[in-house]
Amino acid sequence: MDWNGIQRPGSVMGGHSYPGPQESLRLRRRPSNVADQSSPQFNWNPDQNGDETGPDLKALPLPMALKKSMRQVQQMKIPIVSRWQSWRMHKSKKLKGFRDGAGGALAYVALWRRVLHKIGGNFGGGVQSYFLFLRFLVVLNFLSFLLIASFVLIPSIVFQSQSFGNNNEVNISAGKEECTIYDPNPQGLVHFYTYFIDLLTGTGFMEYSYLFYGYYNNTVEIGNDFSYNIPLAYLLTAGFYFIFCLFCIVIRTGGAIRIAVKTGGKAVGGYSMLVFTGWDYGLQGGRAMQLKQNSIRYQLQVELEEERIKLKAASLTLAQIIGLYSLRAFLNLVVLTLIGAAFYGIFLATEFSQGYTGTDFLSLVVEYLPSIVITVANFLVPFLCDQIALLERHTPSTTVILALLRAVFLRLVSLGVLLFTLWSQITCRTVERGTCQLCGYNHALYPCWETRVGQEMYKLAMFDFITVIAVMILVEFPRRMVVDNCSWKLVKFVGRQEFVVPQNVLGLVYGQTVVWVGALFCPLLPVINTVKFIIIFYCKRITLFTNYRPANRTFRSTSSNIFFLVVLLFGWIMSCMTLIYSVAVIHPSMSCGPFRSLTMMWSVVPDSFYSLSDTTQDFLRYIGSQAFSVPLFTIACVALAYVAAMASVYGQSVSLLRAQLKLEGRDKKFLVKQIEELSSVSKSRGEDF
Repeated sequence: MDWNGIQRPGSVMGGHSYPGPQESLRLRRRPSNVADQSSPQFNWNPDQNGDETGPDLKALPLPMALKKSMRQVQQMKIPIVSRWQSWRMHKSKKLKGFRDGAGGALAYVALWRRVLHKIGGNFGGGVQSYFLFLRFLVVLNFLSFLLIASFVLIPSIVFQSQSFGNNNEVNISAGKEECTIYDPNPQGLVHFYTYFIDLLTGTGFMEYSYLFYGYYNNTVEIGNDFSYNIPLAYLLTAGFYFIFCLFCIVIRTGGAIRIAVKTGGKAVGGYSMLVFTGWDYGLQGGRAMQLKQNSIRYQLQVELEEERIKLKAASLTLAQIIGLYSLRAFLNLVVLTLIGAAFYGIFLATEFSQGYTGTDFLSLVVEYLPSIVITVANFLVPFLCDQIALLERHTPSTTVILALLRAVFLRLVSLGVLLFTLWSQITCRTVERGTCQLCGYNHALYPCWETRVGQEMYKLAMFDFITVIAVMILVEFPRRMVVDNCSWKLVKFVGRQEFVVPQNVLGLVYGQTVVWVGALFCPLLPVINTVKFIIIFYCKRITLFTNYRPANRTFRSTSSNIFFLVVLLFGWIMSCMTLIYSVAVIHPSMSCGPFRSLTMMWSVVPDSFYSLSDTTQDFLRYIGSQAFSVPLFTIACVALAYVAAMASVYGQSVSLLRAQLKLEGRDKKFLVKQIEELSSVSKSRGEDF
């Protein structure tokens, strides 16, 4: 067949000039120094780095039979190596075997390994990402509890049980004796139901316990060879707790980003990647396979629908564009109004609940009023925003992203409104300023304000757990029973409830943010959250297989993991702001807690610094001086510049490879088209003869 007559002009892609199909096919042939191209040549001698395996057979584009023969020859070949190379080969094999064995052992003892595999096999990677995220939070909270127990809880128990150390006396000025009055223990007989109310609200017998800030003393144990400062340990443990959580989030986010980059994300491959690499070979059962087929079909429908909407938006006139953006601006104003009304309701509910006193069942409702208003707002406002988003005429992916961002903003800022209301009452911003002049804070309403804030976070965590369990029992199970046993067309049309991954994960993020905010004031809140998440895991697993059906609108597991961790990072940032404000601004309570003798929680750090030896002080001053920080900053900048340069080079290489893949695809299409034309010409000539 003569291809000399086939010509096509060159193409230019991505700023690089590429030759035509004939020239590109010739120029892309790799030059070789081997005379016989039909027989591959290999160098079996180990290289200078001590690689005894020779060429990487997995990377060679050869038939499997030839690879097996090469492996046999490679095993028969005895390379001539030095003693040093032999030792390195031996150690490399041992280290690789140890890594493989350790990885297999860790995978075998991983928490809920089989359950997660079953969930991924029946509902896909999107639903599995929720349970993986839940497991990550369980492990994170448990390790955080071990950190707090090791440096704060256990030393406090030991010192109080053995009467070690000495409690620093509070410097009471004349007329400030009232600031030290704090008696949380109930007086007289207590009704039985009061214990139940105390368990749910953190008051009564639970208020003055190791659960809350007010029970810890300002003990400083000084011995011959031992010194321990409870206030300093309390503050530094809280700081290291937040740093540890940030470290875990960054590591997990980096792993998720690496997976997203390796898989190509959404930009690489397009429809072909979804068709050829979208299948999950870990699925179990025919029902799971059918669900995966429906999921792939839906994703293709979404992609095509987005392309259709983009083409329609590109064909709009100027007047239609102005009308569309005006409609979106009005709808966004409505959404902001709903969110603002929810924030105002939380503000009013918090103010009302803080000023109410009582011991009956109505007091329990009032105590939980801020939590109830926050939960109702988190359920009702996102539902209305989802309905409004349908009128904005965005693409499906943009609609989902907007709904998630609005839900995240509502959940996190609602918690911020609650804290702002509490801070305003503690610092007398919403009441008479004279009530804070004596003690530096509102002692009349909050004799131990740290414990009160911890109780609010405790109630939020408990109410969130009660809400999750109540929805499972009172909503999901009855709905499944009605759908399975009722033959009405409307009921069959509604069907079982969908397991929507983003909304469920946002609930976990909200619960973890509550724990971070309350960790300084309720040190045992991480272990409570650990038990809470474990119970939620098993309950969600049961309801997943009995009550739920997979959502029609799927959520990509790779992008979802990154999004969930970024949202969790936002919650961590808000919690850090709360910690910094509490430590550096508000006067600590003078009647409770480890900082009762100080004017500010942070004051314990410089006081402890000046109690160190001169050598240690000089070393710490050098660490904080310019002589150390400037070279460290310079080295960090050089390292970041090097990493950025390498990333830029790799990015350009990836761009060139993508352009080359596109060009090869065009070449193949061009060749197939020419083959079809020549086949049709040959067929027509045969018919003429």
